[in-house]
Amino acid sequence: MRDLSKDHSLLSLNTATVRKQGDLLAIIEACSRHGIGAVSPWRDQVASVGLERAVRAVKDAGLKLSGYCRGGMFPADAARRSEVREDNRRAVDEAAALGAPCLVLVVGGLPQFSRPGSAPSKDLQAARAMVEEGIADLLDYARAANMPLAIEPLHPMYAADRACVNTLAQALDICDRLDPARSGVLGVAVDVYHVWWDPELDRQIERAERGRLLAFHVCDWLVPTRDLLLDRGMMGDGVIDLRRIRACVERAGFDGFVEVEIFSEDWWAKPMDEVIQTCIDRHRTVV
Repeated sequence: MRDLSKDHSLLSLNTATVRKQGDLLAIIEACSRHGIGAVSPWRDQVASVGLERAVRAVKDAGLKLSGYCRGGMFPADAARRSEVREDNRRAVDEAAALGAPCLVLVVGGLPQFSRPGSAPSKDLQAARAMVEEGIADLLDYARAANMPLAIEPLHPMYAADRACVNTLAQALDICDRLDPARSGVLGVAVDVYHVWWDPELDRQIERAERGRLLAFHVCDWLVPTRDLLLDRGMMGDGVIDLRRIRACVERAGFDGFVEVEIFSEDWWAKPMDEVIQTCIDRHRTVV
């Protein structure tokens, strides 16, 4: 297991962690000032400053990327399917332009129909079939762009609206069906917030091994959790056994950045420098 206590060279900041404190350019400047070597930007933050400016800012700051957030949201009715397809291709292109090692996929939940006033589908199996079809379609485009896709399973509480792939086993099953040769173009993003509870987690991480483990995200699960989306905890403030899970992914061969991704109204209310310094301190002491 890698020693993180002496420096933060393996720390990456997912830019959602301080999205309310400044735009992407301000976040990049702060990361550079704090000696953080990598970021994982979100598409809306890139769009707000422009892709060319974002690419230049990352390059000028000497930063690497640990991922790019996000593609996916595949389930859709026929009226929106081509729109979803083109948007995901744009996401691949943006990730390639920024030099990301992977495009993270949040796959989407039950499809919302385009007809005004229509109710969402209740067919979870159909939604999962749409997800696999969407990834299969995007895979050829991603392969041509040399951009790996990282399926991120989300906690089951998000199955209806954000991701109907909810366990690492489900994500790896898709990988095995669509990329049985383990070509390196399809894998998973392991986010502790979403998978820490899974009794199969250790075995599935071992199953993934290095070729499938494309990203590793950390934060913490607070008890009680006041908001299921916007109350993630800073590492060390909750109940997730972070070191044990990191030991598992590293034992399976993962040697990339440890990416801090925190959606929290509490942390968004604090100054950016305070949040980043706390991330650095906790990275060294509890991750």
